[in-house]
Amino acid sequence: MATTAAASPPAIATALSALLRRQRRRSSRCLGASRARCLAADANAEAAAAAPSRRGGHGGTRLEETVPAGEGRSRIDAWISARLGGGGVSRARIQASIRAGLVAVNGRPVSKVSHMVKGGDMVSCTVSELQPLRAEPEDIPLDIVYEDDHLLVVNKPAHMVVHPAPGNANGTLVNAILHHCKISTFTCLARNSIDDECPDSSDDDIDVFDIDQFTTGEVSSEVREALVRPGIVHRLDKGTSGLLVVAKDEHSHAQLAEQFKLHTIRRVYISLTCGAPNPNSGRIEVPIARDPNNRIRMIATPGSGHRYARHAASRYKVREVFAGGGSALVEWRLETGRTHQIRAHAKYLGIPLLGDETYGGTKSMALSLLRPRTPSRYHCDLSNLISKIDRPCLHAALLGFKHPHSGKILEFSCPPPDDFTEVLNELRQITLTSNGQSGGGVAHISD
Repeated sequence: MATTAAASPPAIATALSALLRRQRRRSSRCLGASRARCLAADANAEAAAAAPSRRGGHGGTRLEETVPAGEGRSRIDAWISARLGGGGVSRARIQASIRAGLVAVNGRPVSKVSHMVKGGDMVSCTVSELQPLRAEPEDIPLDIVYEDDHLLVVNKPAHMVVHPAPGNANGTLVNAILHHCKISTFTCLARNSIDDECPDSSDDDIDVFDIDQFTTGEVSSEVREALVRPGIVHRLDKGTSGLLVVAKDEHSHAQLAEQFKLHTIRRVYISLTCGAPNPNSGRIEVPIARDPNNRIRMIATPGSGHRYARHAASRYKVREVFAGGGSALVEWRLETGRTHQIRAHAKYLGIPLLGDETYGGTKSMALSLLRPRTPSRYHCDLSNLISKIDRPCLHAALLGFKHPHSGKILEFSCPPPDDFTEVLNELRQITLTSNGQSGGGVAHISD
């Protein structure tokens, strides 16, 4: 829930526990009749501070600076971002400028966002103008948890793609936001999903989409300047449900992106897993890279053997154990934001997410773990339950950040949707009723 004061990790755990207790009290028979509702406290007028012009006209901004002597090697997009980001220029905008040939090192243009600079290099940059990529607004219902003049927090449903891509230009969250904000097109400032030099993308890269100020119909310049510029600050996989923040102006976008870069954003996810981790809680610090044998999958790679492996750290805690370890409800807290981080780390632990076919959480694996731990009379129910799972059971339950204008801490919590809750409650029911016969049952893990 949204608050106006910083909350400690125990406070977040308490909020999550309250969500889970609420779910435990719900009967599995009435799941279809009720819709998971997001919780947001009153954080309205206080969050709207006086803002600079929302137009975000940074096109043409120039930077000419020498990398200080003795400074270590760093990516050029990150180095420029550190110098211009405070002025409201997003890292994605800088990446677009690099690809447009507007950045040079020692007088030579560079085109790769991952180009490395070192002490003594002379860097020059001209921030590119926004170039619109055609995407139509669509009247798609949005579950808006919170909204003010600068941002909105959305509860994304499972199966919705966050932003358009070639071959998938419709039905996305961006299309829905375009309609909600009364804007008719948007600017893509993200790189391709697979970059030739460094193929791994993540929230930390802030590869995002900014919405440009193009209106439908004829409007005055004053109206145009008053319009907002929503931008996706971070991403959730298509199959993941839950909370996501969207910036409405470039200043908010840059400030929120900086919080993601510094890992000060509070993010808590819950998942159902195939098997249960041992021990019940821990920290995983294993780099993540793209799987060379499957370009749509990431892999956790201990050591430094993979050229593009990137630092990744996650914390997990088991909340409940079902059927003597056949499955578990696991809470995850991200220290970094790599692509598929939870899914890759869960697979590394040997507990792929239930329903995550890409990472080994197949229906057959789930049944092979659950059936031996439950009486045979429940096997048919288990098969029917598992057969209905059509996405990884992963939900972004908590999101907290500092408001980019007011500086106040906002925190939001949202219970999982019905499909997740149905599986959760059925697993509880089956394991509880079989307790004492198979030695299974539900084990609740205290904080």
